[in-house]
Amino acid sequence: MSDKAATFRALHARDKLFIMPNPWDAGTAKLLADLGFEALATSSAALAWSLGRPDAAGRVSRQEALAHAKSIVSATSLPVNGDLESGYGDTPEEVGETIRQAIDCGLAGCSIEDLEEGELYPLDEALRRFEAAKEAAAKANPDFVLTGRTETFLVRHADPVNEAVKRLRAFEAAGADAVYAPGITTREEVEAIAGAVSVPVNVLGGVGGISDDIAALERLGVRRVSIGSGLDKVALGAFLDAANALTHRRFAFSGAAKSSTLDGAFSHSLDDDD
Repeated sequence: MSDKAATFRALHARDKLFIMPNPWDAGTAKLLADLGFEALATSSAALAWSLGRPDAAGRVSRQEALAHAKSIVSATSLPVNGDLESGYGDTPEEVGETIRQAIDCGLAGCSIEDLEEGELYPLDEALRRFEAAKEAAAKANPDFVLTGRTETFLVRHADPVNEAVKRLRAFEAAGADAVYAPGITTREEVEAIAGAVSVPVNVLGGVGGISDDIAALERLGVRRVSIGSGLDKVALGAFLDAANALTHRRFAFSGAAKSSTLDGAFSHSLDDDD
């Protein structure tokens, strides 16, 4: 467990950008590991959809999220970052307990949103929650990578860039190992955030604008690109296209993976990945 966290931390210490895709079960984790990715992450949205629930606060429990994370952690030798929503609790103590359990299940890092029922926590309260997470991580595994995260772009804040800069700087001062503001799509937004902090910056890739240009993100100093629910949406989109075709009595299987490809990836043992 600690080795995975140390490996994950080392990825953030180098200059080269790394891509951290998000599987939604053990099988997709193995497929991504087989392609050579260096780290993985869970997706709260992908988990909710796999359970037939909307991606909304309170629809997935801490127990369900951590059991899901453990299944992905156990599937490969890669470090896994956890999408733990808002920490599955309102109080700093509850957030700290989530971090302790996340480390127990083998996660190498995680982020905690600064949201409460779709609204940003006041910054002082968000900091108390973050500080509780940092304290729990420091006690349980100092290599655990804790990302300071703000949702200013996703809640359509009136001034998302400046508010994000203020919050991410505060999280850095409180001990964040990386920072993340999902929803960035312009060069100016990346430059403002990357220029405001000294810790590695994560960008959510594939949501339009400069987030679709990984080479440009690397040139601007971004260290980590995560995909969120992107791959899950691609898979579900292909599923729905093929299923809709069947309702019209035709097949749309042209993009289907080959059984030999899947069986080949799943025939590897965990020891083979080490």
